[in-house]
Amino acid sequence: MLMLGLGLGLGVTPAQAALTTNSYDGNIYALYAGNGSLVPPRGTLEQAMAQHRPAVVVYYLDDAAASKQFAPVVSELQRLWGNKVELIPLTTDPLQNRPDQGRSDPAHYWKGVIPQVVVFDSNGEVLLDATGQVSLAKLNPAISQATGIPLPEGGAVGTTMSFNELNTEVVQP
Repeated sequence: MLMLGLGLGLGVTPAQAALTTNSYDGNIYALYAGNGSLVPPRGTLEQAMAQHRPAVVVYYLDDAAASKQFAPVVSELQRLWGNKVELIPLTTDPLQNRPDQGRSDPAHYWKGVIPQVVVFDSNGEVLLDATGQVSLAKLNPAISQATGIPLPEGGAVGTTMSFNELNTEVVQP
């Protein structure tokens, strides 16, 4: 009888993932943006600076509603800019309460707010440092300036649209 109950899922509590709550639901990029390839990031800020690559650092927490809602924008940045920038999403837990180790340390730029996005040019200079739900209309020009590449066609603007209770995507108006 126990096997039958387990097979039917009796007594099992359903998972409760929610875009608008500060609950831990797992990798927010896989769950809310459909793009688990964003974490872990391919490279570090230190590597990007040493190689003179433009970089975009995104500070987030998996258990913060604001970060969950911003995840599709980060996924869209990867789609639009691909390998032209080093996209570095970083959870802020390891950055808390540790000493700042200089310009190539992500903790140096984090303001204690999530989400936060910092765009660096190839010389390691900050071109944009913004917190909250930063729009693509604000991010893309800074990334274009950082890379020296014109904005992708139709890539300057976009809005986030929810297509079910968990997933959202960035769409062109």
